[in-house]
Amino acid sequence: MSGTSSRRPDNTYAGAEADEMGTVTLDIREQTRAVIGNIADILGEAGASLKDVVGVTSYLVNMNDFGGYNEAYGEFFDETGPARTTVAVHQLPHPHILIEIQAIAHAPREAFREQ
Repeated sequence: MSGTSSRRPDNTYAGAEADEMGTVTLDIREQTRAVIGNIADILGEAGASLKDVVGVTSYLVNMNDFGGYNEAYGEFFDETGPARTTVAVHQLPHPHILIEIQAIAHAPREAFREQ
């Protein structure tokens, strides 16, 4: 699947909160969990799950966020996979996005529901 962010159905972003003065706080852990949750939802609609993910490419705006990203990522995946590449990028499509993940999943054809 193409790059997925922490965007919610109402077009707000998980892990991006603004206070009464408009100061925005961004949370890489919360965003990572939300991105992986969005990926799980998309896979679920196709009759697959995170267990079917075989490859991930993660794009971080700031490589200093790697520790928090890696911690949250480890809540879903372990050292057995999927294969992962993580790169730093200059920016992503919205200033509140710290991370975007592209995933490749493979599931036997019989695992997918009729569309």
